[in-house]
Amino acid sequence: MADTSIEVLFLSEPDTIAAGVTDVATCIDVMAETLRLYAIGDYRLGGPQANAQGINLTFPAEPEFPRMPRNGPDRRFTAMPAYLGGEFHLAGVKWYGSNVANKAKGLPRSIHLITLNDPDTGAPKAIMAGNLVSAYRTAAVPGVGAKYLAHPDARVLAVIGPGAMNTTSLESFVAVRPSIEEVRVLGRGKQSLDRFIENARTRHPGITIRAVETAEDAVRDADIVSVATVSPPGSANYPYLDEEWLKPGAFVSLPANIRLDEDFVLKRANRVLDSRGIHEVWADGLPTPAHEHFGMIGIYFVDLVRAGRLRRDDISEIGQIIEGARPGREDDERIHLFGFGGLPIEDVSWAHHVYTTAQERGIGTRLDFWTEPFLP
Repeated sequence: MADTSIEVLFLSEPDTIAAGVTDVATCIDVMAETLRLYAIGDYRLGGPQANAQGINLTFPAEPEFPRMPRNGPDRRFTAMPAYLGGEFHLAGVKWYGSNVANKAKGLPRSIHLITLNDPDTGAPKAIMAGNLVSAYRTAAVPGVGAKYLAHPDARVLAVIGPGAMNTTSLESFVAVRPSIEEVRVLGRGKQSLDRFIENARTRHPGITIRAVETAEDAVRDADIVSVATVSPPGSANYPYLDEEWLKPGAFVSLPANIRLDEDFVLKRANRVLDSRGIHEVWADGLPTPAHEHFGMIGIYFVDLVRAGRLRRDDISEIGQIIEGARPGREDDERIHLFGFGGLPIEDVSWAHHVYTTAQERGIGTRLDFWTEPFLP
């Protein structure tokens, strides 16, 4: 008789650390291959166009039932399913609950769980704590962009927004551009600014880390610029970068809201995204112009395409550059704008690496799902 038993590997957060989840350099390589597979189409996401980032479960502002949660900042549950082919050949889902009020309890805003499944039978293969998987795959993507688009001898990094995203992105930038010798950081809150600077100085003692007063102070002559701030909807609220401040050939990493001059974006910048499709799906669910409601640069690109001022094909995907289907950095004059919003296939690929490493090292707890199904 066929073996019908199913065993699942459970990995706690300490298990994932032991299995290398914080290995930024390896994660950058895994993300590069992930984004290449995305560009050639060897993936599936949810939604009718197979390009949805996920599905949200939200709550009403005034619940009718006494125990139902009330809506609030980042108060939701989200499921992000994906299949990734190539060497990974796995399905998976990141499932998490999110609530800003968690911070008052000493918990992260979002608490992530990742499952990996056999794509043929659907059987679960692994269940793991997902916060670090999610954080490091997110941090690695700007490193992929910098690897292919930043000056090889980049010296100065400008950081606007000293929060969690830029804290981990710094690790990525230094991994691919060890020539970085100065980091200028602009922040609105003293606590987050001090925390970023202390962490950066501890981890990178050979790099000069200093706070600046304005975005222009941060950006002038910087080889790499990373903007990751939180701002309310409406372009007037988004951080602004003047083209005149940007160094020729600069690489600008944009995972959050941003405002740029249209003439610069249309005529002189190299426009690159992690995914055109996922930004188009986001824009579909927003009023026009979508960028006024969701300030990411990829949404702005979609607005320009839909207004007839830009062709879709004038936007590259980083995976196309990795694959060699599109040019990357060709000279030291053109400024590169890299927008990314995160893809569920990235969770699958980095969780796959953690899972296979854990198996090789004997890490984790093996759980019997069943020996044979009660209802075959």
